[in-house]
Amino acid sequence: MADTVSPEVRSRMMASIRGRDTKPEMIIRKALHATGFRYRLHDRKLPGRPDLVFPGRMAVLFIHGCFWHGHGCHLFRLPGTRTEFWREKITGNVERDAAAARQLHSAGWRVGIVWECALKGREKRDMHDLTAALAAWLRSGDSTLELRGAA
Repeated sequence: MADTVSPEVRSRMMASIRGRDTKPEMIIRKALHATGFRYRLHDRKLPGRPDLVFPGRMAVLFIHGCFWHGHGCHLFRLPGTRTEFWREKITGNVERDAAAARQLHSAGWRVGIVWECALKGREKRDMHDLTAALAAWLRSGDSTLELRGAA
């Protein structure tokens, strides 16, 4: 299927997508802050530059967009144009995510991932339950957490 906008417009649209302070990230930050958790943002010293860092709890959170990180949910669909480019781009993102998680685990950090589909779309979870799950994980000693849509 052909793209509905010109290559210049599509390029401008894709370039405007931010890598930090995204809406899903802000929702999680606000909920955790209201629950009493304090964190650092985007620590460049850590592999993968986690979205939220809880140094006292040796825990990090990544808030992943389902498209950009290749999640197999209803929010991910490989574009019909330049398919090979997008496949390589997203595969590279997934590989970097896995490498960062391995490095963090080997350094003693606990790693949590919240997928965008847990926050929006038809599989969206209840925000109170999502916040409670995050708080329980942060208080626990569990090494990993992955929160995805409710389906």
